[in-house]
Amino acid sequence: MNVLIVSGIWPPDVGGPASHAPEFAERLRARGHTVEVVITAEAEPAAEAYPVRWVSRRKPRGVRHVRSAAAIARAARHADVVYATGMLVRSALGSTVVRTPLVMKLTSDPTYERALRYGLSGGDLEEFQGARGGRVRALRRARDIAVGRAAHLVVPSDALRRMALGWGIPEERITLVPNPVSAPLELASREDLREKHGLDGPTLIFAGRLAPQKAMDVALDALDRSPGVTLVIAGDGPEEAHLREHAARLGLGERARFLGAQPRSAVFELLRAADAALLTSNWENFPHMVVEALAVGTPVLATAVGGVSEIVRDGENGLLVPAGEVDAVASAIGRYFEDAELRQRLRAAAGSSVEVYAADRIYERLEQILERAAQG
Repeated sequence: MNVLIVSGIWPPDVGGPASHAPEFAERLRARGHTVEVVITAEAEPAAEAYPVRWVSRRKPRGVRHVRSAAAIARAARHADVVYATGMLVRSALGSTVVRTPLVMKLTSDPTYERALRYGLSGGDLEEFQGARGGRVRALRRARDIAVGRAAHLVVPSDALRRMALGWGIPEERITLVPNPVSAPLELASREDLREKHGLDGPTLIFAGRLAPQKAMDVALDALDRSPGVTLVIAGDGPEEAHLREHAARLGLGERARFLGAQPRSAVFELLRAADAALLTSNWENFPHMVVEALAVGTPVLATAVGGVSEIVRDGENGLLVPAGEVDAVASAIGRYFEDAELRQRLRAAAGSSVEVYAADRIYERLEQILERAAQG
């Protein structure tokens, strides 16, 4: 099977799709399939064992979109199936032109992502589903046309599945396939990793893209109310400058450590070394950081939004709090660090709680979906 993978982000970018796309490409190659990739990037990506066609993000938006769609169409002409984790409208256009079956992986509502980018929405994803306005309707129409041209849709959480059903997508065209977790087989001890990365005292970790939906202002405000606790932030994104300024206004100093984008190997080490992972998002589909933290034995303190509660079970492998409530986040942080028995119990249950997301099992399901789409 010849597979074209389309992704809007790619290493060294951070975020779930940036790690999922190359990992799945390698799995497909190992299974004897031919792989080609089309991405957007800030600069030429590192060479891979398969072709990676890239379009510069430095081009004007219209030029970038046209070139991306054209690159997808050219590559799709030689593919049996297109698997798109990003650039969904462009993937639909490019694959339709050459009549190649398309499988889309939804990680959110594409309309919502665009509305945020264009300043048309400031609310969370669930609130946005009831939003009105001419431009929003136009964006929804583009989304509906794009997903309507997909042979099949893959969603990582039941929360997003139910949302997509609300758009009018037939149930038989949607399959829930959770995000896989592929933690390194061997990691140094927590003590050694804490020394390596300079972690001292109670430490929380956030790893991911610093985007509005992550609501990292809430995390910093809660940190301000948690004396003696440090938050390590591994990632970059459009909110980074604002968050650095906010941390400075709060006088957090070295208690808020901004590391910038980190290699995936370093992210796993940081997740392992920290006492807990912290996620204060307004909405999430199926966050990679949460699964990866649990896989390396680190409990998660998170807001109970979207698909998070499908992974984190309150009081079992982490603690859940309502979104947007600084006091609730600070209370959870305090409870976690004040109760040694709780920390030990949550840590003991973390790894086994995500065994169901083993990469081999998940990628086999995705491969089967692509094969069925390719066969028509």
